[in-house]
Amino acid sequence: MGSLIKNDGHISNTVNNMGPYRALRGRVNDLGYSLDERLMPYLELAGFGSIALIRTFDLWYDLISKLVKRWRPVTHAFHLQCGESTVTLEDVALQLELLIDGSAVTGISAIAEPVSLCYSLLIVSPADAEFNFTSLKFSWLKANFEHLSINATEHEVMCAARAYIMHIIGGLLMLDANNNRVHLMYLPLLSDLQNVRSYSWVSAILAILYYELFRTTKPDSVDIGGCLLLL
Repeated sequence: MGSLIKNDGHISNTVNNMGPYRALRGRVNDLGYSLDERLMPYLELAGFGSIALIRTFDLWYDLISKLVKRWRPVTHAFHLQCGESTVTLEDVALQLELLIDGSAVTGISAIAEPVSLCYSLLIVSPADAEFNFTSLKFSWLKANFEHLSINATEHEVMCAARAYIMHIIGGLLMLDANNNRVHLMYLPLLSDLQNVRSYSWVSAILAILYYELFRTTKPDSVDIGGCLLLL
């Protein structure tokens, strides 16, 4: 591996030099709460219907750690004894049933009026005292959207669908291993649920996974994020 990586800063060199064993950590991947069947038409409209059916699963972090030791950042590939292998756009599209082609998933990192944005698209917002918040806690999403009223209007159901998609994005597809939150910059992309499928979510998911694999090749990294289900 040392001859393949040729990088003193790579975790594989630490292992080759008899350094301490490192097992990466990550958050438990699940969607937080049971899916209300009334949300499904809107999740399917947005292109997230299949992903919404994924339930809690266990990750083998020892195996993921071993894969990271085989990751070469220059080629974005795992160097294995049988040759090179990697996660491709097609892999992501087939496993998650998302489209590859589409507009880039981009957003504003600092939302000017986050409270107004949440009231507009979710009907509810975190404490008004937090004027400058940039993310939503999963616990807050669960507390406010887990139990949908039996008399919920179509608008309320659509808002609950947006909240569920936010949980999917931050808890499964593009998760941050150090944070139990999802960034608010994704919420404006969900304003028109019919338009959500026009974005290339596959490209964004793969880019973040590649970044996490690159970042965790550093020996001092202990947490890994991204869509680990793909590994």
